[in-house]
Amino acid sequence: MDRGPNRLRGKLAAGGLVTGSVMYSWSPNVMEVAGYAGLDFMRIDNEHAWRQDASMEHLMRAAHCAGIVPLVRVDKDNPYLIRKALEIGAGGVIVPDVHTVKEAKAVVQASRFPPLGTRGYSGQCWSAGWGAAAGNEWIEWSDTEPMIGVMIEDQEAMGCVDDILALDGLDFALFGPADYAMSLGWRKTAKNSDEVQAALRRTVEAAKKANKHVMLGMAIDEEEVKGYVEMGVTMLEFVADLRVLRAGWGKGHQIVQDLAS
Repeated sequence: MDRGPNRLRGKLAAGGLVTGSVMYSWSPNVMEVAGYAGLDFMRIDNEHAWRQDASMEHLMRAAHCAGIVPLVRVDKDNPYLIRKALEIGAGGVIVPDVHTVKEAKAVVQASRFPPLGTRGYSGQCWSAGWGAAAGNEWIEWSDTEPMIGVMIEDQEAMGCVDDILALDGLDFALFGPADYAMSLGWRKTAKNSDEVQAALRRTVEAAKKANKHVMLGMAIDEEEVKGYVEMGVTMLEFVADLRVLRAGWGKGHQIVQDLAS
């Protein structure tokens, strides 16, 4: 593994916008295609897609080959998954459903070595060259280059979103409009509702104040992208890999059905 500067972090620090998508297929080929398409990151979902096997290693290698930064979403309240994702070479981790400063602080703590955090040490992993590149430099790199994010997706988090995003060691928040709407008791997704959009704007304001970033999923639509960029979203996540396939195949199938009717 080439343990250089995190390209995603560097581009954001220079004031740029970054683009990515989210993966549910767990296909190394899709990871490579995303990189060759020019995307900056791919969020690998291990919250709603269940994989805890060698698949993740293959995705890390594919990302490395294609020059795209892999971000791994892991389950909440399992600090060992954060460590495992970073050891295997993730360019960042995302923890969902963070409501409080205490929960966000626990994420940061799990991602960093003592005395900055509680991460356990072992250089016998891919990001340390299976021991060949372990030691002090790897520790410093591990504490500074991977990006650490949490999801803001519950109305409880709005009461402390400034303090969450001000935490040292936290780099960004992924805003989850669907679960935020559900947290309002609606039992439906409502991304474009006034209440959800207000929470998103509040999250962006808190991020700007703390010099942090907000990630948001969106359609590949010029007007929608422009609107969220103007709002201050800097990490633009386009629709998931399998959704792109479903939309494309579905369109072709509908054309044929229309001709046959």
